[in-house]
Amino acid sequence: KMAGSSAPWIGSAYLFLQSTCKTIVLPSLYESSQKKPSVFKALKLALADSTGSMNGVDMLKVHCSHPHLIVQLKFCKQENCRRFLRSYREGVLQESLKNHLQLFLAITTVPLEMELKAGNEHLDNMLKDEDRCLECIYREKPDRLRDEEITELEECLKSLIVHQSFNNNIAVKDCTSLNSPSLPHPSQGRSVVPQVTFIFQGQQFANRTLTADDHQKFAKLVSKKWKQVGRSLQKNCRALRDPVIDNLALEYDREGLYEQAYQLLLRFIQSEGKKATIARLIAALEENGLISLAEELLGLHSNEDYS
Repeated sequence: KMAGSSAPWIGSAYLFLQSTCKTIVLPSLYESSQKKPSVFKALKLALADSTGSMNGVDMLKVHCSHPHLIVQLKFCKQENCRRFLRSYREGVLQESLKNHLQLFLAITTVPLEMELKAGNEHLDNMLKDEDRCLECIYREKPDRLRDEEITELEECLKSLIVHQSFNNNIAVKDCTSLNSPSLPHPSQGRSVVPQVTFIFQGQQFANRTLTADDHQKFAKLVSKKWKQVGRSLQKNCRALRDPVIDNLALEYDREGLYEQAYQLLLRFIQSEGKKATIARLIAALEENGLISLAEELLGLHSNEDYS
């Protein structure tokens, strides 16, 4: 066994990041006092995506070694490390980080290359052997405590992401070093502000705009409760105000429940644009007791019978 029953499972690894675009130099962005918080926020949320938890992996330090940005990682549970490795191997971590960087830096595309090392071992060469990767990471104990700069960035990020209540009213504390176009101050308008993360069943999820897959799953599985979900979404969506929902029911009556539900969410997505987020839909589903459908959309279980 890699760890005794009494000792905690702790390991360390280094994540090397490089942009293949000459105009995007990640170390330079991180060294910029204006851009650093945005890069850190993208790293933090992408790592949270990879383990399914904001605390699944800890960043100890971010090193700028041109052309690489090197993130020193600490894992405190084997299961979290295993999730991270799978996410890394399947390209999920890379895609998540690209998306977060694009959003927070307002860049159209951020082509990324990644390498993962533990000591002298290049883990990219052995990713199919998950247990061997775990052994290498476990052998490498962290050689430092968390850098003070990381602690400061963490605290500032926490003050910015104040967990929303499920009616999507979001309170954002002012944190000047982390102000960004993606998180306007509440005084800028009364429209719904997409929050960066949200809580469901005690777990933290990165927020995202609804996808075509979400749209189809919703239409297929919501069944007769599509109108109730519509009334919940209606509270913050003018495009669904009365009598729109009743009109949709009449207009698509012959096509059946799937088409009615599909058209409802289509109106929501078309009118709200980037603000048509998974958090808002999950909140509406939860409000109407559709927990299994919410879990399905968040990938928490395999196919279920919703009939």
